[in-house]
Amino acid sequence: MISIVGIGPGGYDDMTVRAINAIKNADVVTGYSLYVELVRDLIGNKETFCTEMRGEVERCQKAAEYALSGKNVALISSGDAGVYGMAGLMLKVLEDHPEVKTEVIPGVSACQSGGAVLGAPLVHDFAVISLSDLLTPWTLIEKRLEAAAAADFVIVLYNPGSHKRKDYLYHACTSVLKYKSPDTICGLVKNIGREGEHHSIMTLRELQNTTVDMLTTAFIGNSHTTIINGKMITPRGYHI
Repeated sequence: MISIVGIGPGGYDDMTVRAINAIKNADVVTGYSLYVELVRDLIGNKETFCTEMRGEVERCQKAAEYALSGKNVALISSGDAGVYGMAGLMLKVLEDHPEVKTEVIPGVSACQSGGAVLGAPLVHDFAVISLSDLLTPWTLIEKRLEAAAAADFVIVLYNPGSHKRKDYLYHACTSVLKYKSPDTICGLVKNIGREGEHHSIMTLRELQNTTVDMLTTAFIGNSHTTIINGKMITPRGYHI
């Protein structure tokens, strides 16, 4: 049995009961080393198998090996395992092993937890786009950014920057600025639900010139997004 578990931001208070129970009931816990440490208190002395970034395939293959040997496995992802997480890859690795039972346990994704920190930026239609070009060509990312901006979606940007991708957010904002005003309300949240959490609200032009890392999630409002009492709000059209 493999439980593909979304642990949310990683804090106990932001995890579902199903996620907590899956980890507690597992014989083995596998995952990215940083995320395993976030739930170490739940794991206790259980066997673990961790890999670093870009070790996703190895991680899933090892989880499959454990399951085929008869062990209950919890494969963890931050946020939701089905949103830029491990669910799709794990199910693909098991394509030739339908005898292995699986369950995907949803978690709180960064767009939800980060949006809650900022206020209510996602009350209307929104698009979620990752700026990581490890698995997606930048030309396709750019096309999606422009399409979402042209349609006036609120846009949530995952993986907006890293040591090797310092200027990706700048280029993403350049694409979005073709269709959105430079005064569009935006927000950033870093270390969502973890020690050192920090958030800020700014304009799109200011966002373009802000340095971020992979632990940050960016929110670009639509043409109606505003600030109310220090909170980023996207109205849905209620009349009050």
